[in-house]
Amino acid sequence: MRLLVTRPEPDAERTAAALRRHGHSVVTAPLVRIELIADAVIDDRPWAAILVTSANAAAAIAMHERKRALLDVPVFAVGNRSAAAMRAAGFADVVSAGGAAADLARRVGGRLKPGACLLYLAGEDRAGDLAGDLRAQGFVVQTANVYRAVVATTLPQDATDALAGGLDGVLHFSRRSAEAYVKGARATGLLPRALAPAQFCLSEQTAAPLRRAGAVLIRVASRPNEAALIALICGQAS
Repeated sequence: MRLLVTRPEPDAERTAAALRRHGHSVVTAPLVRIELIADAVIDDRPWAAILVTSANAAAAIAMHERKRALLDVPVFAVGNRSAAAMRAAGFADVVSAGGAAADLARRVGGRLKPGACLLYLAGEDRAGDLAGDLRAQGFVVQTANVYRAVVATTLPQDATDALAGGLDGVLHFSRRSAEAYVKGARATGLLPRALAPAQFCLSEQTAAPLRRAGAVLIRVASRPNEAALIALICGQAS
């Protein structure tokens, strides 16, 4: 299959490499760029755990001045990718919840007692409310915005060239990038062509902007992670 990957780098190229190993032709055209926030405010208190829902949090905390003081704090990561990134950043006690924020909230609730202080290393723009869900369980949560997403206002040239050449599918890893894809395609007069290929989405939330725009061939991964999305694509191609 000829595929377009729209997620940020360096993840876009990693996903592309995995797809190429399965015999697919892949073009990368990131629609979101991640900026790390070096001066994010992190309180000095006895944290019971650190929460991360993206590998971007690991890259951010790795350069933060308070990293050394936090290395002994247990980490609850949303999935295997974010867990591996935190281990690579020097955190030894890391647990993966297996893929979704709801799973992460349940894992924390099952391991820690209400009243515990939790540090959530988050992005500025969050789709869910992990902190609110945990506060509802009685936890104390500080959300530290350690990275932000900068969204493209137009389709990159690589994306328009790929659409002109014909695509079998487009991969979407977040609601934000899916919205950027729709807006960029509409602005350049390419929306019908952009929505014609199969739209492979990480979750129903990711798929929502594409459904609203009129996409018909939408496929959603069984779990919100890269492995499940690649498995979906490979099953579709077989």
